[in-house]
Amino acid sequence: MKQKIAIACLAGTIALAGCATVPPAAETVQILAKADLTDARGKPVGVATIEQTGMQATLRVSASGQTPGPHGIHLHMTGKCEAPAFTSAGGHLNPMSHQHGTLNPGGPHMGDLPNIDIGADGAGNLSVPMNTDIAELRASLFDADGSALVLHAGPDDYKTDPSGNSGGRLACGVLRPAG
Repeated sequence: MKQKIAIACLAGTIALAGCATVPPAAETVQILAKADLTDARGKPVGVATIEQTGMQATLRVSASGQTPGPHGIHLHMTGKCEAPAFTSAGGHLNPMSHQHGTLNPGGPHMGDLPNIDIGADGAGNLSVPMNTDIAELRASLFDADGSALVLHAGPDDYKTDPSGNSGGRLACGVLRPAG
């Protein structure tokens, strides 16, 4: 009888062990791109990275030395940041030829991002998922003339084509492949 109980206990232990779950391995974060943001005087005012985790990309921006409040921030089509106006960065990154803004029925386009909120200390952070296929994102960011990230003077209204009425360009950084 003791042998039967021991076998039953062993079988129960094995069955319970089979029910135990092993936590999934943490996904590796890979930096796809990085940009150092500078203002019209060439002063460093922030940094941006685009990170890939699995099949999801996330843009992370940290800015400083800005006026408090919301500011438009966008991906631009050309990897050139010539001060003082940064017009060399061209228009918004828009490979599918959509209109600007999440509130625009003809939008949004790839360059559209939420406003970055700058605090009373002049600093702000933004973390936003890029709702774009990774291969398409890479192809658009790293085409022959590259791409840039531009910080604007005012908030984006998310609907006015072509730039959300976000005002002048305060800072710019060329997005470069990491590695």
